[in-house]
Amino acid sequence: MPDNVDTSLLERSVRAELRTLSKLNAEVVAAHLVAAGQLVDSDPRRALEHARAARGRAARVGAVREAVGVAAYHAAEWAESLTELRAARRISGDSRTLPLLADCERALGRPHQALRMLSDPDVAKLDPETRRELLIVVAGARRDLGQLDAALAVLARGGLDPSKPGPGSARLWYAYADALQSAGRIPDAARWFAAVAALDADGEMDAVERAAALL
Repeated sequence: MPDNVDTSLLERSVRAELRTLSKLNAEVVAAHLVAAGQLVDSDPRRALEHARAARGRAARVGAVREAVGVAAYHAAEWAESLTELRAARRISGDSRTLPLLADCERALGRPHQALRMLSDPDVAKLDPETRRELLIVVAGARRDLGQLDAALAVLARGGLDPSKPGPGSARLWYAYADALQSAGRIPDAARWFAAVAALDADGEMDAVERAAALL
C-alpha cells in the first residue's frame, strides 16, 4: 500500500464503485488509485504499477480498469490501454474514453479502426469537450491516411465559429490550424492560430509563436 496517500481525494463516484469490496481491500485499492492519479503525468510507469496493483485486487471494478487503461495510455503501453479501456467500458457502459480508444488504435498503426469510433452509437452521449477530443483524434487518423481534406472536414464538425468557443475549442482549432498549414493555406492557418491564442490566456499552447511564424 502506498505511503502518505490521502484516499479522501478519490472521487465520490469511484468510492461508490469500491463499496463492492471489503473495507480493507477498498482502502488499499483506493490508495493505489490515488497514487496512480498523482503520478500519471510525472511518472507514468510508476502510475501504471499502482494501477495494476489495484487491478490485482479489484479487476471487476470499472473505475479500476479505466485507471489502468489511462495509466497505460500515458506510459505508451497502447495494447494494454486498449484492452483495459474496453473492459472498463463493458463494465460501466461509460463512453467517455472513446478518444483514448481511438488514439490507441492510431498508435498501434490502425487508423481505420480509429475512424470507426466516430460511428459509435455512444458518440451522441458525449459531452462537447470529449466529442471535440474524439474529432481531433479521428482527424489525426485521416491525416495518417494522407486524407488532409477529410481531416479538415472532420474538425469542422466540432464548430469553427470564433465568436462561439466552447469546451475544448482551443485544442480543436489548433488542430484545424495545423492541418490548414499542412494544406498550404497559410493565411487561414495564421488566422486560426490567432483565434487559439485569444482563448489560451495562460499560454499553454504555442499558438502565438506559430501564428507569428506564418505572418
